[in-house]
Formats: sequence, C-alpha cells, structure tokens
Amino acid sequence: MNIQKTVSGTTLTVALEGRLDTTTAPKLEEELRGSVDGVSRLVFDLEKLEYISSAGLRVLLAMQKLMNRQGVMLLRNVNEAVMEVFEVTGFSDILRIE
Repeated sequence: MNIQKTVSGTTLTVALEGRLDTTTAPKLEEELRGSVDGVSRLVFDLEKLEYISSAGLRVLLAMQKLMNRQGVMLLRNVNEAVMEVFEVTGFSDILRIE
C-alpha cells in the first residue's frame, strides 16, 4: 500500500493506494499516530484504495475516535467496492463520507 500525506495548515490529507489489510494497517496506523498532533481536519482520499479489511476498518475507527476529540475526519472519493464494505459493516453510518 502507498500512503501519501499532505499538510495544509491544520488539515492533513492522506491518500491511500492499494490494499488496506492486516499487513498494511499497522503501517498506516504508525504513520498517522505521529502526524495528527495539531491537526483539526483529517481527510482520507480513498480514490485508489482497492480493498479494505477489518484491520483497515479498525484503524479508521481509531482515527475517527481521536479526531472526534480534536476536530473532524472525513473520507473522499470512496469507490464502490470500499463503499460496499462500509455499508455492510455499518461504517457508512459512523464515518463522514463525501
């Protein structure tokens, strides 16, 4: 999985490409833990995310809980395959998706 981070003021945009699964979720979590201090807006660009597993969902949920305390988190460019996972798991009701 490829992770691209862009900071603009207090907004952190994270573009994910590839598969977010048990192998890659710990890498994403590690990348994010050190990057969200002082961030009030966390945006995930999922346009090139091909697959998300329960491990990936866990990372998104953890970041959602963290951002609820310090700002807002939203997901953009969610493709059909990933949206289907969000809908089946109920994450579409929990996460802010644009």
